[in-house]
Amino acid sequence: MDETGDLSRGPLPLRGRGALITGVSRRAGIGHAIACRLAALGAHVFVHHYAPHDHDQDWGVDDLDAVLSSVRSHLIDDAVLADLHADLTEPDAPHRVLDNAVATLGHIDILVCNHALSGEDGTLGDLTAAGLDRHFAVNTRSSILLTQAFVARHDGRAGGAVVFMTSGQGLGPMPGEVCYAAAKAALGGITTTLADEIADSGIRLNTVNPGPVDTGYLTEEMWHQTAPMFPFGRFGQPDDPARLISWLVTDEARWITGQVLNTEGGFGRWRPRG
Repeated sequence: MDETGDLSRGPLPLRGRGALITGVSRRAGIGHAIACRLAALGAHVFVHHYAPHDHDQDWGVDDLDAVLSSVRSHLIDDAVLADLHADLTEPDAPHRVLDNAVATLGHIDILVCNHALSGEDGTLGDLTAAGLDRHFAVNTRSSILLTQAFVARHDGRAGGAVVFMTSGQGLGPMPGEVCYAAAKAALGGITTTLADEIADSGIRLNTVNPGPVDTGYLTEEMWHQTAPMFPFGRFGQPDDPARLISWLVTDEARWITGQVLNTEGGFGRWRPRG
């Protein structure tokens, strides 16, 4: 049956839809790029942030007011921007975040679980139970609980979509990041199961591996070591995965669910042994 009909594209495919993006705390981050993209497509945007995580990283903390102002500059017409600080290691935090988002925007159609715990990791000989538990709490458990809360509050309208973020750990080794790789692998591994469970609610779920993206941590030495692995001669930029994700949550991707998609610019992994 031919259902193509009108093949033209509307300029604002997310107009009227509410989007929750987690981990939006730095203008150099992927979360900020996603929020700006969804705002530019017409969505109401609710962002979650947890600045104390950035305090512990080499890149440091950004000006949150500037982050929000940047996202706000992309809103269309009377679209709304709201935000909430929350520590997603707390078991009830995912439900609190969803409750706040729904109360503010009226409904949430799109959930992008962009948040992640970086650092506090190590090689196999350096691991602790507490470190593993913390990575699973932030990177795995909270994303699943956010999805559970999202589905419970979804009102059945068309356009429901969830996006997880993984890290390409199945495509090559991640030396010194055993906790992180294990927790992110769990998200990739549960993608098909969760997508099947929520399909009856009219919600799609996919997982995106953004590949190596320069979110402020790339040094000249790191680039020198990895440059030959990038056929286009550059690292990924935050807007690279944001473009894929913003498309995935529109109706143009309505037949895509349960997939793990890689957007890596042809990144070729190799690591000299020695």
